[in-house]
Amino acid sequence: MIKEMQESDFKAFWPIFSDIVDAQETYNFAADINERDAYNLWCVGPSKSYIFEQNNQILGSYYIKANALGPGDHVCNCGYMVAKHARGQGIARKMCEHSQLEAIKMGFKAMQFNSVVSTNATAILLWQKLGYKTIGILPKAYRHKKQGFVDSLIMYKEL
Repeated sequence: MIKEMQESDFKAFWPIFSDIVDAQETYNFAADINERDAYNLWCVGPSKSYIFEQNNQILGSYYIKANALGPGDHVCNCGYMVAKHARGQGIARKMCEHSQLEAIKMGFKAMQFNSVVSTNATAILLWQKLGYKTIGILPKAYRHKKQGFVDSLIMYKEL
């Protein structure tokens, strides 16, 4: 169900990515990002990217990368996206659990989410259930398309 993403997989994932970014509710990516730049951001920059596939259909994806360089490179960062029609089926949970195992295999000691939008209650609750703690709040750090300026949370978990 979860496997490393290939460039051809990204083409199938692109509509999901585009839909989420266009909504401007959860990610700090420009709404007008093109497919090539999105591919580089999601697949080339990170250490690895994965897809969640079911019945030959991509329903989600995540990336994993070091959150910082040098002395901070033992902490990783991940981003997760799930297709709108597939939400509520436990896909984000499965991808997060998978990412934690992969992070440990890659030598990471902790995982940090740098900007969890405070209005994304479903994600916050899931991350809390999986052991992530809010270690900081960035006041009005996210410009939500519908709600204006809202807070972003920094969430962290030792692996």
